[in-house]
Amino acid sequence: MPKAILGRKLGMTRYFDADGKNVPVTVVQAGPCVVSQLKTDETDGYCAVQIAFEDVRGRSSTFPVIGHDAKAGTTPKRFHREVRCNDAGEVESYELGQTVAANDFEDVMFVDVTSTSKGKGTQGAMKRHGFKGQEASHGVERKHRSPGSVGGRSAYLGGGRPKKGIRMAGRMGNERVTVRSLPIVAVDKERNLLLIKGCVPGSKQSLVFIQEAKRLYKRKASKLA
Repeated sequence: MPKAILGRKLGMTRYFDADGKNVPVTVVQAGPCVVSQLKTDETDGYCAVQIAFEDVRGRSSTFPVIGHDAKAGTTPKRFHREVRCNDAGEVESYELGQTVAANDFEDVMFVDVTSTSKGKGTQGAMKRHGFKGQEASHGVERKHRSPGSVGGRSAYLGGGRPKKGIRMAGRMGNERVTVRSLPIVAVDKERNLLLIKGCVPGSKQSLVFIQEAKRLYKRKASKLA
């Protein structure tokens, strides 16, 4: 099973490495998490390990969640996520109530980070899809940021309707995003912090799901060789 953990995105800072180089990093409060459930083929039809993160008061939770976490010998948690395993052997390497912390990522170089991206509301086609826009010279109508023609299909081809999937103005952001192969610059074991270089999705204090990189680009894979 790839190493995985839940955490909170705290913000950005700078980190000076051994050579004195200034590296911009994102600080993530990674865990501590608790193994709240172990799933196998015999009991659930597939193999997985469920981890839970962040304490929550009992009156702010529900009885099913309280009872579920009590089986693992822990207090109610706010978030629960599953990590799929290849076989039952990987599941047996974990125990109910086991703690997963940032120090488990000391020997991990690259991670995949999943979170909900920042919501930007309704945006035009230029900002949302990176359109170039129309010319701003003489003779051009004052609609320079317009996406252009969107419904110029004849009745023979499609009934004069806009083509499905055409890129237009609309809601931007606020969707599940995974950024792959981000390098871990440093690990603070005492405070359970991960310093990650790159574009970590989500706003400050948002929930992030971090797991060991599943697929690396060639340039980064050569560093592990």
